[in-house]
Amino acid sequence: MHTEMTIEEIRSQFDAEWVLLEDPRTDEELNVLGGKVLHHSKDRDEVYRQAVSLRPKRSAVIYTGEIPEETAVVL
Repeated sequence: MHTEMTIEEIRSQFDAEWVLLEDPRTDEELNVLGGKVLHHSKDRDEVYRQAVSLRPKRSAVIYTGEIPEETAVVL
């Protein structure tokens, strides 16, 4: 895919999916603002496998869906 997109475009096109971005653009608080979409999938592990396979120099993985309140997130 390798298309440069804003975070709004990513969220609208890939609802409730994991998205691998190359050269993510971030703000001063490191919130992702956009980047080149390398891969997307509903399966998180598939996106991580693509990240290992493609080995982008700078990357980010984001989830575009809602995380349930009772879910723990480890950074």
